[in-house]
Amino acid sequence: MRIVSLNLGLPRDVLWHGQTITTGIYKHPVQGPVRARKLDLDGDRQADLTVHGGEHKAVYVYSVEHYAYWKKKLPGRELSPGIFGENFTTEGLLETKVHIGDRFAIGSAEFTVTQPRLPCYKLGVRFEADDMVKKFLASRRTGFYFAVTKEGQVAANNEIKPLTSNANGITIAAFLELYLAKKWTSADTVSVQKLFDLPSLPNDWKHYFLARLQDAHPASL
Repeated sequence: MRIVSLNLGLPRDVLWHGQTITTGIYKHPVQGPVRARKLDLDGDRQADLTVHGGEHKAVYVYSVEHYAYWKKKLPGRELSPGIFGENFTTEGLLETKVHIGDRFAIGSAEFTVTQPRLPCYKLGVRFEADDMVKKFLASRRTGFYFAVTKEGQVAANNEIKPLTSNANGITIAAFLELYLAKKWTSADTVSVQKLFDLPSLPNDWKHYFLARLQDAHPASL
């Protein structure tokens, strides 16, 4: 497992449907080491800090393996590293294998998996297509976020070394299915209850799932 491309970008103004939008989704590959800090990477910023960035969304990770899918889905479009807004374009980190709470060492820094990425309309701005958000979510190829648990230097081609794996936990793919499911099975309910024991999962997600549990089983909570 490795970082194929390390991508950074600062917020910029773009015109979309007659309105000026400020977005940090435009990321481009950079050379040389970059310092990973608690809230972001040096040289990288998010525009709307109410929904992007912060300690639990410091680094956005997307798999290079997904690019082949999108090349078929979006023929004729150039798909350069970072086009999905990711900081790390990675090899070997798939949503079906990575668990909430898994920890990795990259360069001299360490990272913890916190949550999947839920796309906002700015992905549509980046691709100049209003239906891109729907396509992205439907693909289940959403990527995920890292928290920086140890600050340090990272660079393209750094090896991604597993430190701890929450193998009995919830994968990013399973988490996303729980979020998208209109109705939960009994097995889903058991999986949701596991989420409350994960210190790396942000509290807003725990509040979301607790509210859904209360709606589904008000008498048992």
